[in-house]
Amino acid sequence: MIHWRAATVLQVRSRWAGAVEYAVRLAHVDGVAAPEEGVEEPVRALAYPDLVGEAQPGDTVLLNTSALQRGLGTGGLALVVAVPDRLPADPPPGPGHVVKARYTPLQAMVLGVDEQESPHHEVLREADTVDGLPVVVADLHSALPAVIAGLRAERPDVRVAYVMTDGGALPVAFSRAVAGLREAGWLAAAVTVGQSFGGDLEAVNVHTGLLAAAHVLHADVAVVAQGPGNLGTGTRWGFSGTSAGEAVNAVHALGGRAVASLRVSEADLRERHRGVSHHSFTAYGRVAMAPADVPVPRLEGAFGTGVLRQARELAQGSGGRLRLVEVDVDGLDAALATSPVRLSTMGRGLDADRASFVAAAAAGRHAATLL
Repeated sequence: MIHWRAATVLQVRSRWAGAVEYAVRLAHVDGVAAPEEGVEEPVRALAYPDLVGEAQPGDTVLLNTSALQRGLGTGGLALVVAVPDRLPADPPPGPGHVVKARYTPLQAMVLGVDEQESPHHEVLREADTVDGLPVVVADLHSALPAVIAGLRAERPDVRVAYVMTDGGALPVAFSRAVAGLREAGWLAAAVTVGQSFGGDLEAVNVHTGLLAAAHVLHADVAVVAQGPGNLGTGTRWGFSGTSAGEAVNAVHALGGRAVASLRVSEADLRERHRGVSHHSFTAYGRVAMAPADVPVPRLEGAFGTGVLRQARELAQGSGGRLRLVEVDVDGLDAALATSPVRLSTMGRGLDADRASFVAAAAAGRHAATLL
């Protein structure tokens, strides 16, 4: 169920491509302004102006506060649903009949790169292969800048397209990382697929997203990962990152080279995510049915030995489908330090969980060798 609250906008806290973060003061549930004593502290509220319009200080806004009240991590803030006194203008007439966030109150109609009204329809109408395109598949959105850092360590001019699946956030505008990588020139474009939306190109599914990356964006490498906000339940199968295994299958079906980036952590307090995460074992070992390269970083000490052992178990359990590739990590710390966006996974930065980012960078380094 949804928790609704009205609020007053106090100020604009920050702004990036497609999104605005406000400081707002919540009204009481009954809509009556809070009394002077016990006034609630300002909270963070995120708006997507293309959907709900621009709010100004003093405006009343309608919020969805469900994630805020549950104290969720990545998405634990209020979301602006409407600015009742400042509605956005109707969009101009135009092509496009692909509906994202379907049958929700905020469904949006977009022009799919592959649909009949698209200028790229003829290119994609009979497209059936990505012609050996290296595709790095990752479980978490936080791997994206690290993968690109590893790529750029070997190929500074590499052209990268990000294919964002719909396992996490649906609006690409939620990701400050994508905005920062685009601005810095590290990322050529983002393709939002399935129910995710707001990318440079919109596609119906991962398959057409990959075809668009290859034939419309002319990417050298594609990276496939869900948007921010991985969903997990602490069960073997109940997590949104299973889509990584499905992406490996899509890459193979289209004649690409799948590179399965391992989810690794040396700092996660949960045993199931220490070393090589159980997410990687399930997604790549059980969900994926197609071949993939599995880069494993040569990390130091007992932890590194343990990661290598786990990666070998994963590859051996695949019956030869997964090819283990050991990757030297010399220079990857320096490459990660050049990232134009903050490196953060589950609230931990590079210093707190180096192995997580080095593993993703190693996948990028290996993908560069396939070019």
